[in-house]
Amino acid sequence: MSTTAGAFVAGGIAAVGAVTATHPFETVKIRMQLQGELQTKGHQPHHYRGPFHGVGVIVRNEGLRGIYRGIGCAYVYQVLLNGCRLGFYEPMRHGLATLLLRDGAKQNLGINMFCGASSGIIGAAAGSPFFLVKTRLQSFSPFLPVGTQHNYRNAVDGLSQIYRAEGFGGLYRGVGAAMIRTGFGSSVQLPTYFFAKRRLVKHLGMEEGAPLHLASSTVSGFVVCCFMHPPDTIMSRLYNQNGNLYKGVFDCLGKTIRTEGFFAIYKGFLPHLARILPHTILTLSLAEQTNKLVRKIEQRILPTSVLGKA
Repeated sequence: MSTTAGAFVAGGIAAVGAVTATHPFETVKIRMQLQGELQTKGHQPHHYRGPFHGVGVIVRNEGLRGIYRGIGCAYVYQVLLNGCRLGFYEPMRHGLATLLLRDGAKQNLGINMFCGASSGIIGAAAGSPFFLVKTRLQSFSPFLPVGTQHNYRNAVDGLSQIYRAEGFGGLYRGVGAAMIRTGFGSSVQLPTYFFAKRRLVKHLGMEEGAPLHLASSTVSGFVVCCFMHPPDTIMSRLYNQNGNLYKGVFDCLGKTIRTEGFFAIYKGFLPHLARILPHTILTLSLAEQTNKLVRKIEQRILPTSVLGKA
């Protein structure tokens, strides 16, 4: 295991690689979550009908630049989120297991879920302003607009406009929903990954390597999407709103369900699944490899006393 700083770096590098491949589906997911916002059934537009249809529509009308809107913010957010999530999870888990179970190596589902959620919440809070701007950049379309439109030239312009109009607090609009969303996802991502990994080794005799990482990541990604999508929809709407359309998480949830029906909170589920599966697979599989690389570098440059504590 790398040091906490090393694991943070390894997690960030892995996430950047993953988000480059999956960003188009994230753009489609956000637009599907916003289309027909607070419109009754029968009056909702259906510009984007699924992950592949949505990608095709956006590329035809806006080109590759349109499908990759907000990629810079996505990189910064993912480095902060997954750096914290992958970097802090194991030290927190080991510390709590040592404190409560008197054995840092012992696995406990409750401790694992708590540490997964806590590390994710830290990352979500740190990266929230970048996710806010990313959401607004991705939702903007000069051809098929959905939701409130924010015409920012780039990420810096977006951050600047929000700060001038709403102050520092405006940059953290919707952070509560972001923390709930990420807490839900993070509480199950790493625990289910390591749970699946242990079961595959024990029952199927799989050995350490890419196939094991791929299978474990697939299981983890599916579970994450099921848990995380409803708060993800609420977060997208809170981030994208102009003014005070929603007063908070529960107000947004209530208005969405009353106006559009219960399944409105699952809008964009398929593009989310199309994004989260490869994203989780790439992030966790790459994290295994980047952790090994960082560990080798640390062994060359750090004293043995520091490595012994990692």
